Amino acid sequence: MVQDNAMDDVVKKVVGVVLGADWNEEIEKELGEMSIVPSDNFVIRALKELRNYPDKALSFFRWVGCFPDYKHNSTTYNAIARVLGSKDSIKFWSAVEEMKSSGHEMDIDTYIKISRQFQKHKMLEDAVKLYEFMMDSPFKPSVQDCGILLRIISRIDNPDLDLVFRVVKKYEASGYTLSKAIYDGIHRSLTSAGRFDEAENIIKVMRNAGYEPDNITYSQLVFGLCKAGRLEEACRVLDEMEAHGCIPDLKTWTILIQGHCAANEVDKGLMCLAKLIEKRCDVDADLLDVLINGFLQQKRIEGAYTMLVEMVKKMRVRPWQATYKLLIEKLLGVRKFEEAMELLLLMKKQNYPPFSEPFVPYISKFGTVEDAADFLKALTVKEYPSISTYLNVLESFLQEGRQSEAKDVLFKCPHHIRKHQEIGKLFGSSKTDEIKT
Repeated sequence: MVQDNAMDDVVKKVVGVVLGADWNEEIEKELGEMSIVPSDNFVIRALKELRNYPDKALSFFRWVGCFPDYKHNSTTYNAIARVLGSKDSIKFWSAVEEMKSSGHEMDIDTYIKISRQFQKHKMLEDAVKLYEFMMDSPFKPSVQDCGILLRIISRIDNPDLDLVFRVVKKYEASGYTLSKAIYDGIHRSLTSAGRFDEAENIIKVMRNAGYEPDNITYSQLVFGLCKAGRLEEACRVLDEMEAHGCIPDLKTWTILIQGHCAANEVDKGLMCLAKLIEKRCDVDADLLDVLINGFLQQKRIEGAYTMLVEMVKKMRVRPWQATYKLLIEKLLGVRKFEEAMELLLLMKKQNYPPFSEPFVPYISKFGTVEDAADFLKALTVKEYPSISTYLNVLESFLQEGRQSEAKDVLFKCPHHIRKHQEIGKLFGSSKTDEIKT
């Protein structure tokens, strides 16, 4: 513990010097005067502290490597690779090549962390290059990594098919045979890129390998056709599925309806919904959210409201909390207070937390005393709303210059609210005394 504490002190001093200015001879001189005895542990700790400053971390790494009695090894090379991985592609690859030429290997933990960073920042060329690099090393990525990488590439608006086939080629070259997940990964990118003839050929190859297309495969085709604006063909895919004995599931229907909504064909999407219900397939919150957003995209707010209420009452769907919130805000934006209140009550019945934020400014500006009373009543479950809720409502009325309405609202409040100290401050004690009596 004593040694660790002493090392921590040295690391803090070193990091303080390195971060003090751009790397130069003065910094090297100051560090040299500190009589540092470098070790792997010391280097790793310093690099961890410098992880948000990759240039300075690399300068420090190079400086330590010049010590006559110290040489970087696999541990420290992996440490600098993790620092550079998400910040500077050029310097990262330079460090990796140096590590390789020095006879050291990147470990699998470093690969996983850096690959995730590349994927997160959409640095897919680097992610694929790193995958190829590791597949040639003793520490190969897991079999699942190939499918994950293909999925990430396919999510780009216009997938780079060259990257797709580079990943697959390296996977096969390492002795693996293509699985259903890998075929789906190739197919997903081809359909997303609008290369439907090639996608059909992949399905044939997949069948020859013993894998029949399933809901995942067909859903990808539906998505690609919708993305290309070929909605009628996308609808026919579901008929083709059934002809091959593959019953479309809710996810496939959702993708089809979402494609229609994205193309501003909400009414045709509703026809698809009717077919879905005819086939006794249950609607879920995800599909309802797709439809609501489709209506809102066309500014059909009342239609969205009617759809949600019917789905809740007739189909017993439990919408996402976010769906409720969005639609309530849109309804209040077009002065549909009663409809918004009905959604608030539906949320209450489905045990969602009360969503009061957009109601308060609306009621204080456009609403009546009765609207405020109904709103506060709707927020009451087992207990009355908090004092802060009442204060918020009353303050909003006062800020709008509606003192008379604020007093009327206060008169309708429970006794413990009317006599509360904070309410007294808001109205003035003499006025609240009058209201109490």
